[in-house]
Amino acid sequence: MATSSKLSRRRFGGDEAAHLFTLLFAVSILAITLFLVWELWIHSSPARGNFGFGFLTSSLWNPVTDQFGAMPFIYGTVITSALALLIAVPLGVGAAIYLSELAPPRVSNTLTFLVELLAAVPSVIFGLLAIFTLIPLMRDYVEPALQAVAGSVPLFGGHIRGSGYLTAGAILAIMTFPFIISVSREALMAVPREQREAALALGATKWESTYDAVLPFARLGILGSVFLALARALGETMAVTMVIGNDPAIHASLFAPGYTIAAVIANEFAEATGDVHPSALVELGLVLFVLTMAINGLAQLLIVLTTKKGSAKA
Repeated sequence: MATSSKLSRRRFGGDEAAHLFTLLFAVSILAITLFLVWELWIHSSPARGNFGFGFLTSSLWNPVTDQFGAMPFIYGTVITSALALLIAVPLGVGAAIYLSELAPPRVSNTLTFLVELLAAVPSVIFGLLAIFTLIPLMRDYVEPALQAVAGSVPLFGGHIRGSGYLTAGAILAIMTFPFIISVSREALMAVPREQREAALALGATKWESTYDAVLPFARLGILGSVFLALARALGETMAVTMVIGNDPAIHASLFAPGYTIAAVIANEFAEATGDVHPSALVELGLVLFVLTMAINGLAQLLIVLTTKKGSAKA
């Protein structure tokens, strides 16, 4: 009995130590996040004091006169990220369906390996490749074709340069494409075989089985891949900086040059002088942080609501 009591105390003592140790790591994540927000908040105080909430709505960015507004950069960040998802999601999910459901195992494994290698390519390499290949392609073929078909629409009007919102969205789509494929493929592969076999036993074709039985089961994983890609697109810096044109103004045309939050911080922070200019760039960083957290929070809410809806139907 004494030995049993001793072992029990030892076991519970070890559990308590492990609990406290792992709790420390969990709390450290929250502490680091709060520290980042606090540092951004403190160092952005001169800009917040000068411009207030008008900083978020103003379109003027002039370091010479110390006039700064975030709207052109928020606009550029949202537009390029939306374009990237518009291009990458259908292609990525379609490729994931092929690799997980329709491709022979050898082909699927080979292509998956290549996709994972593509995800590891540094962003500056994508930017260099875009300068020499994507910009000429957009300038000479894609944008003239779009303008010829829909030039009356403001989105496809204006002067064609090759660099701009559309080109930045295209390079972001190429960069986020591997994340959508990899995560979506894993979600599809995790669907139990019984789901497929049940649909096939009822007379469904291979595609009907995939569309009606497999995709609904894997929708949360696919949705997670989309928001993972969105997080990558929102914070991307180098590749976008090299192809977007870096114009701190708002343009209706997708062919026009623009700017993103990450790009302006990377371009101007090292040369920012005085108190207001660096502070304005730090406040842009705070805006990007809040924007990313808000979008990820909405994504989690959407996943929770989708899960509850599925449970209610079950």
